[in-house]
Amino acid sequence: MMPPTADQQQFLDIRFAARRPAVPLSSAGADVLRIVSDPRTPVFVTEHASGRRVYGYWRPLDAENGRGGCYVALSTAECDELYAAGRITLGEPVKDPTKTTYRARPTRTPARTPAPAPRPTAAPAPGPAPVRTTGARRRAA
Repeated sequence: MMPPTADQQQFLDIRFAARRPAVPLSSAGADVLRIVSDPRTPVFVTEHASGRRVYGYWRPLDAENGRGGCYVALSTAECDELYAAGRITLGEPVKDPTKTTYRARPTRTPARTPAPAPRPTAAPAPGPAPVRTTGARRRAA
């Protein structure tokens, strides 16, 4: 595959961006990661054909305050930093003619595998010999 020339528009497949080691989060980055980590708040990223990305979620209506009931956009710069740092991952794409939508989720660290049990170094001491019952002795004689 030839590298793109200067006159060709370049697109970054954001699902396969380079991973960098985790860096300390800014307060805005921590807020975004908190929202993405909340399982009650599904966050989606929409990548338009022009390359523009929009991260957002639906804020449900709060009956007490009368607030919400709308879409909320998240900071694209903060979300892209979290993605590049490997803190969030993107799910399977849903493609339309003009855009592609992914579900954004926090990166899950793999569960630690328990250390293997140590092997016994010596064979266990033999137990007492089995005892034959009186009925077994009579049949054997």
